[in-house]
Amino acid sequence: MYNRKLVFTAACLGIFMFGIILTTLGSILPFIIEKFGIDKTSAGSLMALMSFGILTGSLVFGPIVDRYGYKALLMICSAIILIGLEAIAYSPYFDLLRITVFIVGFAGGVINGGTNALVADISDSGKSANLSILGIFFGVGAIGVPLLLGSLLKYFSYENIMGGVGVFIVIPFILFGTLRFPAPKQAQGFPLKQGLSLLSELPLILFGMILFFQSGMEITIASWASSFFKEELLIDANKAVLFLSFYWMGIMVARLVLGYLLKKISPAIVQFSSMGIALVGALLLIFSRSLALAIPGLFLIGSGLAAAFPVILGYVGDRYPKLSGTAFSIAFVMALTGGMIFPYFTGVAGQSLGLRHSFIATPISLVCQAILFWIVLQKIRVKKNR
Repeated sequence: MYNRKLVFTAACLGIFMFGIILTTLGSILPFIIEKFGIDKTSAGSLMALMSFGILTGSLVFGPIVDRYGYKALLMICSAIILIGLEAIAYSPYFDLLRITVFIVGFAGGVINGGTNALVADISDSGKSANLSILGIFFGVGAIGVPLLLGSLLKYFSYENIMGGVGVFIVIPFILFGTLRFPAPKQAQGFPLKQGLSLLSELPLILFGMILFFQSGMEITIASWASSFFKEELLIDANKAVLFLSFYWMGIMVARLVLGYLLKKISPAIVQFSSMGIALVGALLLIFSRSLALAIPGLFLIGSGLAAAFPVILGYVGDRYPKLSGTAFSIAFVMALTGGMIFPYFTGVAGQSLGLRHSFIATPISLVCQAILFWIVLQKIRVKKNR
């Protein structure tokens, strides 16, 4: 029998790792551009590779954890992340960096999907609230990298700082190895027919489309906000990466509050309200000409985007408990498709139009997301009333 609290702690450390992975490339992107002499299109392709790696990991983790459980997969992927972060820090060649970014992204996709599915599996009730608490640790990992860089770049190179961050991964690796995890849900063999039938579930596809826009916005802001501050507001690169922490701080603070709100208020109300907050933040950032508007805008974007993953994954976990890993895989694959496409085209558009104009995709995406969420809620209500 597993210890629920210790397993939840392990999941929190795992998602902490994913926070580090997701924010690392965006935080050091200005330095990579300078180090290797690449343009925004090449930098955008690097972000697309990271997202494609995460997407691939998201595709495979679900059936594996449903069939074999969590322990071995989490251990293997944490070891890959440890080695990969060191390689990203010290890679002397851009082509080697591209390969490493994909591999780290793959392991991160497994860790992200696996820890979310794990928390859903061990939560008898209040899945969205528990997933929101899990998301706090994602925010801690994400905010830690830009804070460290902003604070220590005057003393150390970004390579040495990121090399030190990579060493931390030893802790979750050891914890994964010592704990007992929930037994596989399909230990007698994966029900392929049932798994494939999820692809015809309209509510699941709509939830995935919502997360398509969500991940696209999240990764775009994480990847390009530092460059936005540097190029549009003429902020020094060392300070620009520090300001990125306001975005992750918004996510972390909001998820801390959401862990309470989602136990008291309908997840639907929370999600619609959060999209409104993110829309205000996006408009502030786009029209900002100084830090006085840009920093609150970035914080509000993070705060508003914080609810979508725990709320939507809570719905998914409740509707598909017997194949939760596979259902989460489908949702995450759709999500990371957006995460792969949006940052790349933001870089392409930013190269010719400027980042201020390319960031207009964020408020447009929020409107699309709100429409999709309203549609899926109607579908669920109609099905319940039958």
